[in-house]
Amino acid sequence: MTTLKNRPNTALIVIDVQNGVVNNAYNRDDVIARVRSLVDKARAEGVDVVWVQHNSDELPTGSETWEYVPELEFGASEPVVQKRYGDSFEDTNLESVLAARGVGRLIIAGAQTDACVRSTLHGAFTRGYDTTLVSDAHTTEDLTAYGAPPPEQVIAHTNLYWGFQDAPGRAASTVETADVKF
Repeated sequence: MTTLKNRPNTALIVIDVQNGVVNNAYNRDDVIARVRSLVDKARAEGVDVVWVQHNSDELPTGSETWEYVPELEFGASEPVVQKRYGDSFEDTNLESVLAARGVGRLIIAGAQTDACVRSTLHGAFTRGYDTTLVSDAHTTEDLTAYGAPPPEQVIAHTNLYWGFQDAPGRAASTVETADVKF
């Protein structure tokens, strides 16, 4: 249903599951285990896995905080998109990576829910992609000290509103890990 022409394929997009991003994340180990199961399932079904890795002053390239968590390993042929902004499409090669693979449907997991995950969801949807958020495979840290709701509420709210997104010729949805169909 995507509005992108000649893009029948699906890709799993894993966003910023880096040491410095998920070190203190809500439900960290369970979310990483679910992301791992999604990666394994995508690989088994021949679905592209695309990794997104944030670079910033807090996550300097090559540092331990910048590295992906040890529970997740990039496949030799899987692209790793480097980014500096919340939206994984902004000033990156993500669009060209997906176009080369004929991808018009994205399954999204990772961190942080209220930053890069949300930005990428919206960025993908407005660019014409069908976009599915894996409701139990994204997380964020506790930012209540800064006025944010508790992490479980941030996650629940994101899942709630993403399931109601609508636009001509595109589909948005949420699904639990166990129910993901590539």
